[in-house]
Amino acid sequence: MLPQLTGDHLFITDGGLETTLIFHEGLELPDFAAFDLLKAPDGVEALRRYYAPYVAIAREEGLGVVLDTPTWRASRDWGERLGYPPDQLAEANRRAVELIREIADSEPDVPTVLNGVVGPRGDGYVVGETMTADEAAEYHGEQVRTFADAGVDMVSAITMPYMEEALGIARAAEAVGVPSVISYTVETEGRLPSGQALREAIEQVDADTRPAYFMINCAHPTHFADVLEDDGEWRERIGGLRANASRMSHAELDEATELDDGDPSELGAEHGELRERLPSVCVLGGCCGTDARHVREVATAWAR
Repeated sequence: MLPQLTGDHLFITDGGLETTLIFHEGLELPDFAAFDLLKAPDGVEALRRYYAPYVAIAREEGLGVVLDTPTWRASRDWGERLGYPPDQLAEANRRAVELIREIADSEPDVPTVLNGVVGPRGDGYVVGETMTADEAAEYHGEQVRTFADAGVDMVSAITMPYMEEALGIARAAEAVGVPSVISYTVETEGRLPSGQALREAIEQVDADTRPAYFMINCAHPTHFADVLEDDGEWRERIGGLRANASRMSHAELDEATELDDGDPSELGAEHGELRERLPSVCVLGGCCGTDARHVREVATAWAR
């Protein structure tokens, strides 16, 4: 069983990796591809600096930490756009796992999970061209197999805009014997970008290939709080939250030229209000606009 599911510790994960690196660190990330930083020593050091405060929070607060690889864009199509042939892309994914393993090894007293991150084939905000679950399993299976060979503890499908792609990743992980987590993104009314209800998207994947748990990410808590009023086992399958700091819609975020980092303490309080409806949540982090300040506030509010 994954350590975060044992109930011994609340786990945190990181915040908005790409928005932090771009807006706080002044780095250029073509196509939001943080994995591209792994090709140069200064890029690797930037990633180490990014992870450091999250590990520190876990150590200081007695929490565990899920360390995500910076590989949201490290799948075939995005790699080709950035000039990575298949062998170099696979090597980048392996280096990403090596990086988080080195960070974990440097903090042996902090419970740590190595998580291989799989992003959508297209845009996380817009469905665009879709795949069947079988097609998604074939496409994303390349990255999932690389992660499995590199020794991750789990893989997560992050910002999934439609159910079939998420299901394909869950199937690919099952095929190599690695636990999977499915993290859907939702729009301001609490539905996936495909228009499907969150409950239905969770239940359909569970009926086929049961992941370790589900998450919601890249949406403000006010965007999905109402749909969590719908009672049922599906809510108990939500094991993590990675919310945006901003209340803006995805369309508005796409057009934004400045970072909206919201109010960390307010974001924490809004998470605290969801706790009774989400009894299975064991991992808390952030998404667009969030950083270590937000994650600390969210974890503290949840633990009260």
